[in-house]
Amino acid sequence: MGKLEKIISKILPNLLPGSFALVTKMKYIGRERKPFLSRTGDYVRVSSLELVADEIYNNPEGAGAVAELGVYQGDFAKLINEAFPDRKLYLFDTFEGFDERDITTEKEKGFSKGDQDFSETNIEMVISKMKHPENCIIKKGYFPETAKDLDEKFVFVSIDTDLYEPIYNGLSFFYRNMVSGGVIFVHDYNNSGYKGAKEAVRKFCTENSIRHFPLSDIGGTAVIIKP
Repeated sequence: MGKLEKIISKILPNLLPGSFALVTKMKYIGRERKPFLSRTGDYVRVSSLELVADEIYNNPEGAGAVAELGVYQGDFAKLINEAFPDRKLYLFDTFEGFDERDITTEKEKGFSKGDQDFSETNIEMVISKMKHPENCIIKKGYFPETAKDLDEKFVFVSIDTDLYEPIYNGLSFFYRNMVSGGVIFVHDYNNSGYKGAKEAVRKFCTENSIRHFPLSDIGGTAVIIKP
């Protein structure tokens, strides 16, 4: 193997969509560390999470908890837990799949059939994936009922519930309780299989004169930053 081939063989694995292997060290905003991600099927979403975490840690107003609404089996929650190792992580989910009340709204508005099965999960499975399980606070049940008595400020929230009703309710609750500079990821914004996600984001942002922007990740994520 020639010199050029050796160089390509070292660089190429970092560029191929199938592996998305990252370099050994990264330097973001003057803070050098090893990335928490070695490979993923959704590089854009996860690398964006890492960059957002760095921004938050360098924000003087970046104190607060993190959360995910729509946890399923905990794969993205695991990365949030690693990206924010010193923060409480609230995990909101029925841990039983879609709620019938939200499915009814989906069908009535023609957003989706709401028939995808996400019941293959449980709390023990999710917690077992966490690097810092002591930070996790489980909020099992129907949202926003599970947040009624919660008095907390948030710096980062992932909303990944697929359906219109919980996305809109999630934005209403979390944006109100975000610190300045806090960030919300809403997954499936550009997922044609769940049209209610885009409708919920656009409706909420229009009502509150908020701007959002899309990521080119799998399913499409809308990002909202609180001024």
